[in-house]
Formats: sequence, C-alpha cells, structure tokens
Amino acid sequence: MQVSVQREKLSSAVSHVSKAVSSRTTIPILTGIKIKADEEGLTLTASDSDVSIEVLIPLEEADEWGVTVHQPGSVVLTARIFSEIVRKLPGNEIHMQVDDRLVTHIRSGQAEFTINGMNADEFPQLPQLEEEKVFSVPSDLLKAMIRQTGFAVSTSEMRPILTGIMWTLEKGELKFVATDSHRLASRTAMVECMEELSFHNVVVPGKSCSELVKILDDDQTLVDIVVAANQILVKSNHILFYSRLLEGTYPDTTRIIPQSNKTEIVVNTKDFLQSIERASLLSREGKTNVVRLATLPDGNVEITSNAPEIGRVTETVKPSSMVGEDLKISFNAKYMMDALRSIDSAEIRTSFSGPMSPFVMRPTDHDWMLHLILPVRTY
Repeated sequence: MQVSVQREKLSSAVSHVSKAVSSRTTIPILTGIKIKADEEGLTLTASDSDVSIEVLIPLEEADEWGVTVHQPGSVVLTARIFSEIVRKLPGNEIHMQVDDRLVTHIRSGQAEFTINGMNADEFPQLPQLEEEKVFSVPSDLLKAMIRQTGFAVSTSEMRPILTGIMWTLEKGELKFVATDSHRLASRTAMVECMEELSFHNVVVPGKSCSELVKILDDDQTLVDIVVAANQILVKSNHILFYSRLLEGTYPDTTRIIPQSNKTEIVVNTKDFLQSIERASLLSREGKTNVVRLATLPDGNVEITSNAPEIGRVTETVKPSSMVGEDLKISFNAKYMMDALRSIDSAEIRTSFSGPMSPFVMRPTDHDWMLHLILPVRTY
C-alpha cells in the first residue's frame, strides 16, 4: 500500500474513528485502526465490538484534494501511536507506505516514522445491514434529541436495558425515552421516512449515543439511520457509525406519567434553574442533594435547602401563574437541574399531583419534550 493524504483530513478521520477503539480488550487487533486504500480513497475503521466507526477520505471532495492512492492495500496500526504521530507531524501532506512485512513508513516534511503494522485480514468485518428500515434526521436535531434525553439513562448495570435510550418510530414521529427509574426524559420529532415505516423497543446504549453526538455536525445536513435486528447504523457525510442494540424489553413508561394534577406552576426556566443551583450549593455539601419546593399563600414559590452541619438557604421565585392546591415537595436537585438545562424554552409548566407522586415538566411553547421526576420522602 502506498498513499499520499492531506494531513488535516487524516487527522480528523483518525480522531473520529478513535472514539471506537477499545481501551480494555483481550483482542490485540481491536487496539488498532484499520487503514485501507482503494479506488474510492482511504478508509479508516475502528471497533470495540459494541461500536464501530468507519470514515472515508475521498480522493477529492468539493474540488479539494484529499488523497492519492499510488498502490492499494491495507494495514492495521496501533491507534494510540498512530493518532499521536498524525497529530504531531510537521507538513500538510503525509506519505504512507506499507511493505510486505506490514512495516509502515510514515513521512511528512523532514520527519519519518517506521512502525510495525498488523494484518488487516484479522480485523473483524463490519456488519452488512439490510437497509429496509431507513429514515433521515437533520444532524443538529439528532444531536439535540440525544442531549435532551441521554442524561437520564441509568449508570447502574443492575438493569442493563435502562443504560440505553429507547427509540420508537410511528407515523413519522421519532421518539427517544430514557429513564433510570428515578426520573424520565422524553423527546419527539417528526422525521423523513416512508409512511408505513415503524419500529419499537430499539434501545441504543447511552455510551454509543454520547460518542455519536461527538461526530455529528452542528448543521441541518440529513443523516440516514438504518435500524436492523441487533444493530443500528448512522450515515453522516463519509462517516458510518454502527452500534449494537441492547437486548431485552424496555419498560412501558407511559403508565407512570400522571394524567391529572392538583397543582400547576408556570415559571421562567432560567430563573428556576438558577434558584435550584443556588439551593443545591448547600444540599450538595450536606450529601443529600435534596431541595424543597413549597407554594406560599401570596402566590409565590419558596425554594429551600437545609444541611444541618452547614446552614440553610431560602429563596422566593415568582411564577408566571400558579393554580391548584397548596404543595410541599422535595426532590433531588441534580435531577431537576439536568432536566432544566436540557430545556431550551423560556418557560416551563410543572404539574404536581401530590407530595409523593411523580411530577412532570413540559415547555409551555411546544409538546415535544417531557421530564418526569420522582420526589424524595423527607419526613
């Protein structure tokens, strides 16, 4: 194999695929990046068995040179060393040559490295997916949907299915749900797909989703998503991102969302978030992280936190509107802050159905998003 490649393009491709390189593996070849040169350009692949990422550097794109393939071939190079070399090479152009013994010469400017490669035939093949279930989502929307739900996935392996985000598609409406059984976040959006396309119980690991966010662009370029039996494939601008799906049945979360409420408060999202951040300064130090909310006779809302060894904080928030019964409720401040930070609307409506029942937050200007939090018993 012999190629010349633009350093910036190679560096970008290496940083993308490196996200799938396994740090803890018993299979030595998976610590490497597979590099393959053919008539299409230079393809880099990495996999940790759960996530696989493939990036193509085309010969040229938008009239800009990317790579010249002098001799096709393939090799696997240790990811850690190869990515450091590419990042620190001096020139704008990198020349790579691999001999029959897989010894790889990497040259740029006045610097030359010689490193030992591994046999690319031993690298696992990427799954070939039947492309029956395909739909498209703008890149920035997919990023937003993951960001607005991913924080609620479980970090405990007690119930592995809850460590993922559950995707469903019905009549063109894509829905993401995440819960750790103490809180729930859901986000819906209309997407481009064939009318009859639908799927349920597609649970993508939370870790895969957070890696996917890092390689998606912040623009409205359409991303194609292929859903197969135990894999999902996301195609975005010369990048293929594969993730295995979690096995098992995701719990039916619709049953835990209260259909009626006794108290409803509309508040400014930013003001509410900041008051809870201030209250959590003490609750966090007191290790409980519990903040209390109470309605006051004058129509205001009181936020308090009490840490016996440290002190107490009290703050009054003026809601835009408040209807229903008087209320005193306690909750985990971190859960509330995570939810409020993910909401990009100016105001939120919070519906309470009692001091020990889950409460629901929704933006006032749309119904794409819902957050549910279980209260904490403090008496």
